[in-house]
Amino acid sequence: MHNKIKSSLLAFCLLSISLLSACSAIAPEPTATATVTQTSTATFTPLPTITATPSPTPIPAPERAAYTLNTTVDYDAHIVTVDETIVYPNHTGERLNELVLAVEPNLWAGGFTLASLSIDGTPNTTYTLTDQRLNLALTEFLQPEQIITLKLQYTLTLPLAEQADPNDSRPRIYGYTKSQMNLTNWYPFIVPYINGGWVLHDPWYYGEHLVYDSADYEVNLKFADPASAPVVAASGYAEAQADFTRYTITAARTFALSISREFQVSSTQVGDVTLSSYYFPLSVVGGKAALKASAEALQVYSQRFGPYTHKTLAIVMGDFNDGMEYSAFFYLSRDFYGGLYDGTPANYLTFVAAHETSHQWWFEQVGNDQAQQPWLDETLATYSERVYYEALYPDLLSWWWTYRIDYYHPQGFTDIPIYDGQGFRPYTNAAYFQGAHFLEALRARIGDEAFFAFLQDYLAQSRGKIVNADDFFRILKTHTSTDYSDLVRQYFQNIYQ
Repeated sequence: MHNKIKSSLLAFCLLSISLLSACSAIAPEPTATATVTQTSTATFTPLPTITATPSPTPIPAPERAAYTLNTTVDYDAHIVTVDETIVYPNHTGERLNELVLAVEPNLWAGGFTLASLSIDGTPNTTYTLTDQRLNLALTEFLQPEQIITLKLQYTLTLPLAEQADPNDSRPRIYGYTKSQMNLTNWYPFIVPYINGGWVLHDPWYYGEHLVYDSADYEVNLKFADPASAPVVAASGYAEAQADFTRYTITAARTFALSISREFQVSSTQVGDVTLSSYYFPLSVVGGKAALKASAEALQVYSQRFGPYTHKTLAIVMGDFNDGMEYSAFFYLSRDFYGGLYDGTPANYLTFVAAHETSHQWWFEQVGNDQAQQPWLDETLATYSERVYYEALYPDLLSWWWTYRIDYYHPQGFTDIPIYDGQGFRPYTNAAYFQGAHFLEALRARIGDEAFFAFLQDYLAQSRGKIVNADDFFRILKTHTSTDYSDLVRQYFQNIYQ
């Protein structure tokens, strides 16, 4: 840079000889500032200081992906339109030439219509969408810690939830019934990338097949007919805006919505957490009982395991017979609110509410592959029911073991994938109930102090991650020197070291 300046000045001086007077030699530049003097009466403005332009400081990639969903619901037409933005940081440690998204609504014919898709502002059509899988080819590698932004516009035409596959042994939650609209796994999301591959399993007749990274969500929800807007149960914290409601939640696995004009709501506060129970008019007693059990369970688990990480929890009565966990949100079967509820803690409504509440620890905070290793959340969630009863209703523990766990004479290996369950009952007997027996035997073997220290450490080390069985036993080993290898051989088909 300095040589170019000197050459320009020298040329200028030689030209000035014929026009003015002699030009003195250019003095050496001790700094980046060059000053030129003239022997003639002409005056020259000093050249500006030359400074190097600093390189911009790289913006660190955010800790998690962020999803923004601007959503309009036509409740009566069962149609949802969405403008979605995904900001995805590549924390895989590898450069990626494609992204894979789960698109569950596309499992229903005509259920998902993609209007547009862009990458970093550029329209993109280099994708394939087959069943639940959207493969998006990238024109350039996405480098580790680099950020990419996707924008999608699409329409959901919801199915009637009762119209499930006749071979499916569990009802469909996604869709609508005569009393409610349920948006579960309703938006495309980037699936986890683990050990060199994208994790998106095939759906199955029972159990859960999806695996979720932790992410941040903002859902801006409005209705096509605001005058008749229904009641909304949601995963996130609600803030009313001018013509829509904004729901936000951070470090969450999912975002679920249940919407109904028939919902009645009861709420309570546990610390800074607001719990709300949504139920239908003929189920007021059950709705309040579900709220009570969930609030009690939240307190017990916060003490025994570690803190609850969100500000809200929605307990939703489903217009179907199934329970399911989502982030800061879960469903309970409608039959639990009616004839199966007897007004005491010794019933399905209470222990399943405790079970689903515990999934806010074992699923939400500690993620796992629910298709290949479902026991990691279901065994712990089932045993958490026992933790709930021993803390609050110890006289019911014997009843719980008999009625909840041993009624179906459980057998089989705890660590079966959902695809090897050979039916809903054999699968739950193994992954849920045999798993509870394993944890009870482990607790008796190593003692309460080591057992609960392990669970707390397992939560602390695994929060926000997706773990596997090796992680479970690796952390367990650090809390006891007692040999429990015979229990592993008894309850597991794979021997974890």
